[in-house]
Amino acid sequence: MTDMTGEQNLMRKRETEIQQKENKMGTMPVGKLIATMSWPAVLSMMIQALYNVVDSIFVAHLSEKALTAVTLVYPAQIIIIAVGVGTGIGINSLIARRLGEKRFEEASAAAGNGFRLAIYSWLVFLLFGIFFSKMFISAFSSDGYILQNGTYYLRIVMIFSVFGLMQMVTEKILQSTGNMIMPMISSLTGAVINIILDPILIFGLLGAPKLGVAGAAIATVTGQMVASFAVMMILFRGNHPVKVRIKGFRHDRQILREIYAVGLPAILMQSIMSLMLFGVNMILAGFSSAAVAVNGAYGRLQSFIFMPVIGINQGTTPIIGYNYGARNRIRLMKTYRLALLTALCIMAAGFFVFQMFPDMLLRMFDAKGAMYEIGIPALRIVSICFLPAAFGIITSGFFQATGHGFTSLVASLIRQLIGVLPLAFILARSGGVMAVWWAFPLAEIMGVAYLGSMLRHTYKREIMSFSD
Repeated sequence: MTDMTGEQNLMRKRETEIQQKENKMGTMPVGKLIATMSWPAVLSMMIQALYNVVDSIFVAHLSEKALTAVTLVYPAQIIIIAVGVGTGIGINSLIARRLGEKRFEEASAAAGNGFRLAIYSWLVFLLFGIFFSKMFISAFSSDGYILQNGTYYLRIVMIFSVFGLMQMVTEKILQSTGNMIMPMISSLTGAVINIILDPILIFGLLGAPKLGVAGAAIATVTGQMVASFAVMMILFRGNHPVKVRIKGFRHDRQILREIYAVGLPAILMQSIMSLMLFGVNMILAGFSSAAVAVNGAYGRLQSFIFMPVIGINQGTTPIIGYNYGARNRIRLMKTYRLALLTALCIMAAGFFVFQMFPDMLLRMFDAKGAMYEIGIPALRIVSICFLPAAFGIITSGFFQATGHGFTSLVASLIRQLIGVLPLAFILARSGGVMAVWWAFPLAEIMGVAYLGSMLRHTYKREIMSFSD
């Protein structure tokens, strides 16, 4: 009898804790809630940006060709990130909406189904890494050094991509419940390990072998491995509103459809970015390897500006999803407006830095000669896209959180495929290498026009009917 009473009390305590965790997304003041939910994600994204930049800075000190090799691999790495983050976004959105609707069992089932999708995705990347890495790099360059080192780097990150995929999906499951601290801690752990190992493995310090570009890849996957183990321990051992079941698990086709209703467009959105980078790199490679290296340096530098905005977006996605499920119009729109204002401020600061100090930014990558000459005006031109991109990121997140993933997909097609690639191709033919960079801001402006019209339509058709 005593054991029964103790078990009942424990169950009541857990239900109370779950209720408190989920209710904050529907009751806490919106400004405070956004800050609470977003700062761990922002810090995590900044850490991610830091070790991406550190990777490239160390590699750039090997040679310009080494930086070019890593830059050519980046579109393939984005595919891994696209699958991990996109699947995680689908899970995050579904879990947050089910919690808002008080459907706890379905939230847990969504976590269980989504968790296993990461494993299946990894098998595809494993096969690509083993059999197609050299073919991929050879599409860009026939230079022996670039081909060899790019192949090494790509093969390592593909074969061991399971760790990054598991980390991203598990973090999104935790974030959907309002737990933003633990994912941030796991990302911090992985990033610190990566940053420490980078110079040791690249340059052969402290008795380690000098591995060059391959050392950067090994440092990256080692950090991801530690981070994935850490965040999975938190998920499986902690007390959370959702539980991932190992025994007696069965795939639920309806849940998989709902995950990919939002997740597949998100995957395609990020994959479109990979295709865009693939195409832009091919266009730039037609001019020089220095132009490709500039694109790689820009990609790392702009991540310091974009990653905090993506962190804000990650923090607000479960809030928007929860209040959409609860049909609370005022909290839903207030969250969106505050997130957008914050993103615009961050992007404005980034625009100022890129306009005023492009030479200092390029010096971090040991730029000289042609890379320096191309890079200074390129950074100034491309950074014009920052402000419209703030609207694009936050508004796309709004549509993902509310289950309108297809709208986000179309916006990405406009901004990164229908916009950037044709414009880059045309501008390269008519104005040379310097004209290519104008494709980025022009495409972002096109995306703003589309997203603005869809936001207005969605608000009138759905959100206006929600309760105040």
